[in-house]
This record gives sequence, structure tokens and C-alpha cells, in this order.
Amino acid sequence: MELLPPFKKIIHVDMDAYYASVAELDNPELRGKAIAVGGGGERGVVSAASYEARKFGVKSAMSGVLARQKCPHLIFVKTDFERYKEISTKIRAIFYEYTDLVEPLSLDEAYLDVTENKKGNPSANAIAREIRARIYQETGLRASAGISINKFIAKVASDINKPNGQKTVHPNEVIPFLEELPVNKFYGVGRVTAAKMYNLGIFIGNDLKKKSLEELVSLFGKAGTHYYNIVRGIHNSAVKPNRIRKSVGAETTFNENISSEIYMLERLEDIADEIEKRMKKANAKGKTITLKIKYSDFTQQTRSKTKAYFMQTKKEFFPTIKELLYQDKLVNSVRLLGISFGNLNTEKKEPIWVQLRFEF
Repeated sequence: MELLPPFKKIIHVDMDAYYASVAELDNPELRGKAIAVGGGGERGVVSAASYEARKFGVKSAMSGVLARQKCPHLIFVKTDFERYKEISTKIRAIFYEYTDLVEPLSLDEAYLDVTENKKGNPSANAIAREIRARIYQETGLRASAGISINKFIAKVASDINKPNGQKTVHPNEVIPFLEELPVNKFYGVGRVTAAKMYNLGIFIGNDLKKKSLEELVSLFGKAGTHYYNIVRGIHNSAVKPNRIRKSVGAETTFNENISSEIYMLERLEDIADEIEKRMKKANAKGKTITLKIKYSDFTQQTRSKTKAYFMQTKKEFFPTIKELLYQDKLVNSVRLLGISFGNLNTEKKEPIWVQLRFEF
């Protein structure tokens, strides 16, 4: 199958170890050391780790206790979302100088459609290089980038030359690139799915490509269609610009699928803390609260409850979140959790989802 023009020019910009890099920026004595952002106590969880810490096996979503076992000299620093948002705002301002088609995934990564851009530059590769240089000049932080014809390939490419690098996959390189790509590098293929593919003799994209659509759907459910398309370079999701406005919801995508409800509650606690801040800042309250669950097979479920009164604080709404989590048995391991408020005391009634963190 041959991919036919016209082709989009999509850039995925991903900050390098963002939370840890911000900590190093604000505390230069931490540079070059093994850093974990998050809690290092008995119930603490690592939100992010520096590259030095990752060499010892420390990664996001790991318990603080295990992280210390892997890296005894690990330095824990507290999260500072206000600071992360402050710098993220500066970075996004740079993006908007090149295009209005910016889709933030989180505070530290975004897609940009530069097919038509404000600079009139026909080279997406040159634009990405310029943006990365601007980010470093104006914030002191490093970024990596992936450039290709769609969001999926651009995201995969941005991880190839990390940190502080970029990778362009040109239209005529897309199919060979995907055919040789290890399946565990495909966005959407987690550890459990990769292990299942290995057992089926699927190790690289070309192995995946040999499976029919019917076989993949039978083996992986709804996600099978996704795998069938992406290995053929088909991913038609457009870059969706998000207006910057007061959010009433947040969600977190995990770098590894999770099945422990206790751990899910810990992550929901973090999301709830952030929502309370945002609700207060927006002077918003809501009656309907929704728990969003996306499973490892990409199926999605929402569980909602409407109260007779408006809620705004975590103390008011978190008991309902716990109730919704335990309302029904989880049907699979989970890759994303989110909380949203609807039925607001403002004119905007619909829930607005904002990606709080995207763990990779």
C-alpha cells in the first residue's frame, strides 16, 4: 500500500524530563544528579525522574520506596505545578508564533500542524529546530521533536533522539520506518500488550502488518483496528487546537497500565487536588461529577453522579469519586483516569477535559 499526497506536516514537541529539568533550572546544584519529582515516603509515588535517575530504573508511577531501593542516592523534590504551568505558558506562546493549530497534550508536550504556518517556512524540520532553539534560549530547558505526516508517527519519532534531539520521518520513509519499528515503541502498545504480541510472534511492525484486520480485532478487540491502521501509516486524527481557558476537569495517562484500585485512588487524589485549584481559580462549582476510565484495550467508560448541591472542594467531591471507582468491577487494566465536573454554576455547561500529565 502506497501513501498518497497531499501530506500534512505535523510536529510533536516533547520537553525532556520536564518536571525534573524545571527543578534543576531552579536549583542548579541538582544538575547532573539523580532526581525524582514526587513523594519519597511510604506511600509516595514518583511523578517524574531525571535521566540520571532513569539509568537506575527509576521511572514515573513507581513507588517512592522502590525508587529508593533502585537508586539509594536518589534526591526527591516536591512537585510545583504553578511553576510548571508558568513555564509551559511561555513555551506555548512560542508555538503560537508559528501556527494556531496547536494541540497541547500536557504541560510539557504538544502537537503542531505547520502545513501552513505563520513563517511561510516549507520545512517542518527547520521549524522544529528553530522552536527547540527558542525554547532553550527563553526558558533554559531542552526539548525534543518528531516530525512526520501524522500525529502518531510524529509522536513516535520524538522519542527516538531524546534527549535534546529530533527525528523527521519523510513521507517516502513512513512505511519502511513503521515496518522496522519494534512493537513496544508503537504509541498505544503498553507492556502487557507488547508481551501478548511477542507470544504471537509479533516483534516489529512488519510482523504486525502480516496480520489481517479480522485477526487483530479478534486478538485485541477495538484496539486491533487501531494497530491495523497505524502500521500502514494511517492515522487521520487532526491537530485539535485547545482554547486556553479555565478548566473543570483533568486526566492522567499512565506510562504503564495499572490494575490496582488502591494505586488508582492515589492517582485520583493527585488529580482531585489539581481540580480543586482550578475550580477555585475559575470560581466554578458543579453538581455532576464524572469519573473517566480508559482501559488498556482503548475502550472508555464514564461513571457519573449528580448531587443536589454544588461542589468545589476535594473534601466535598472525593468521596463520590471513590464511590464511582468501586461502583462496578473494572473490566481490564487501566491506562487513563480522569475527573470532570459538569452541570456548572456558569454558562458553560459541558465538561472540559484537560490533560494533567501524560506519563511515558
